[in-house]
Amino acid sequence: MILAPHFRKHWPEAPADFFAVEAAGLRWLAAAAAAPVVEVLEADRASITVARLLPVPPTSAAAADFGTALARTHAAGAAAFGEPPSGWDGDGYIGRQRLTLRPEARWGRFYAEQRMLPYARAARDLGHLTRQQLVPIERVAERIAAGDFDDDRPPARIHGDLWSGNLIGTARGLVLIDPAAHGGHGLTDLAMLSLFGAPHLETILAAYAEAAALPSGWRALIGLHQLHPLLVHAVSHGPSYGSEAAALALRYL
Repeated sequence: MILAPHFRKHWPEAPADFFAVEAAGLRWLAAAAAAPVVEVLEADRASITVARLLPVPPTSAAAADFGTALARTHAAGAAAFGEPPSGWDGDGYIGRQRLTLRPEARWGRFYAEQRMLPYARAARDLGHLTRQQLVPIERVAERIAAGDFDDDRPPARIHGDLWSGNLIGTARGLVLIDPAAHGGHGLTDLAMLSLFGAPHLETILAAYAEAAALPSGWRALIGLHQLHPLLVHAVSHGPSYGSEAAALALRYL
């Protein structure tokens, strides 16, 4: 069977802006000319068409190259935390959930108010997070919003939904697909990979840490950046993720 040179993702019931913001995010990441990104061919109201990728098992060398390239993509930067991709004005999505994209000068305030609390409260309203479990999450969000974990690193150009399913091994290396791209903290992408696992994960992390000149102790902060994806999953996948988020939050009180 001969495969078409393109792949079309189709969702007739998608919100009107769903595929447009995905296309904008892919093009923004590609504009960094660093980590490989799938090429966008077309996007419309109900679909996006990208160049077809032919998967191959990733090698350790490809993983190291990707870690270095991801650091360069992040270094391409953004105007602010929460900044949407260039050419996009409005919010985005993570999976099929809304993701606010409203610029903030400080990472802590952005992360607490736009990434943690909306999903924590949505999970509570669904019964996927108990009131008792919400308490440590809100307390950690207060610390984050107050700037307790802010550093001097500028906003990074991040993928925003970097689990292993959005990182495809090909003959030209590891390629990014399906982003929730925005201005954020580089550790957020590393945290997502670490949360759900990826082939040659330690090689990716080590190469990234060297290329980005991460300070000692950066691994201790990964859990903070995992709170958002855990809370997103608490909304969409149920209480076990809410419990995991609450337990993780206790480590930062």
